[in-house]
Amino acid sequence: MITIVGTGHVFNLAEPVAFIVKNTWPDAVLLELDVGRLNAMTREAEGKEPSGDGPEPSPIYMQTARYQQRMSEEHGAQLGGEFLAAVNAGRLAGAEIIPIDTDAMRVMDEMWREMSTKERIRYRLSGISDNIGGKRKVASVQRSFADNEEAYIEGMRRKYPTLVRKLIDERNQHMAEQILEAAKTHSNMVVIVGDAHVEGICRLLGDAQVRKVRLADLMDRERMDRVRDMIWKGGQE
Repeated sequence: MITIVGTGHVFNLAEPVAFIVKNTWPDAVLLELDVGRLNAMTREAEGKEPSGDGPEPSPIYMQTARYQQRMSEEHGAQLGGEFLAAVNAGRLAGAEIIPIDTDAMRVMDEMWREMSTKERIRYRLSGISDNIGGKRKVASVQRSFADNEEAYIEGMRRKYPTLVRKLIDERNQHMAEQILEAAKTHSNMVVIVGDAHVEGICRLLGDAQVRKVRLADLMDRERMDRVRDMIWKGGQE
């Protein structure tokens, strides 16, 4: 069984994600992180200094990181806290922790280099709008995505074709390949990824047995109660 959990990295989702991991008793927890980000996150959680390894982050990468950090603070969350919760719960269950994403800094830099001038301008203007809109803009985007995911992604693809190709399509392909590789040696896995990746990854997994939990489930009390019930029943079968 592969349980894929779609999250939003700026929201406070540590508790529901930890519940899912703990109560599915996985033998592997797969994360939308690359090795460097996983190591940095665990070092920070342990109160250790950054290792200092690796290249200096590019301006476009730092711009995105600063925005995500500010949004997580506005939501009373630790940026990527759901990943850390999954790591801790997975380790307690004796699961292998497997980062499945490509190098985030490299992908962002490639995206910027490959963007047309018009797409770069749109991206910059969108960043200004996002910063002004703050928490309200994040909530609006989440509602639009949840209401009609396919239409939202296609709208993004028309406005930002390079962004969608680099940040969603190519990463979906890579992460699906990593999941299928892990499935050769693990029979019960929990996969934690951003919600925009869930459907694309599932399509690439073919006939694999998949159970999906979406961001809208995690953020709604009644829907999360149904998820808890599903997880409990699954664990008792």
